[in-house]
Amino acid sequence: MAEEEVKLGSSKPMIATQQELVENRVPLPYRDQCAHLLIPLNKCRSAEFFLPWKCESERHTYEKCEYELVMERMLQMQKIRALEEKKKAQQRQGNGAGIPLIPSPANA
Repeated sequence: MAEEEVKLGSSKPMIATQQELVENRVPLPYRDQCAHLLIPLNKCRSAEFFLPWKCESERHTYEKCEYELVMERMLQMQKIRALEEKKKAQQRQGNGAGIPLIPSPANA
């Protein structure tokens, strides 16, 4: 029987290089597959004095990218949990055919 495996990691490529991230002072926690969208967003924010109604299109694009990454990770975890549950069910079936570890009491 072939082993099923879940591909870990994101399907999105890393577009921004480490050099670009360092030059634009992107903090380490934000250096993910959406960092290439964060660079123009931060430039727009600083140019517009961080006014919340400015840079809406850049912010929407960045937040959509982050949302897609989160949803992708959630789907991967669902697949991993389903595979683990399937393995546990197979182990339970395999153990049920042998001698029980705890004998059932006699019905008297």
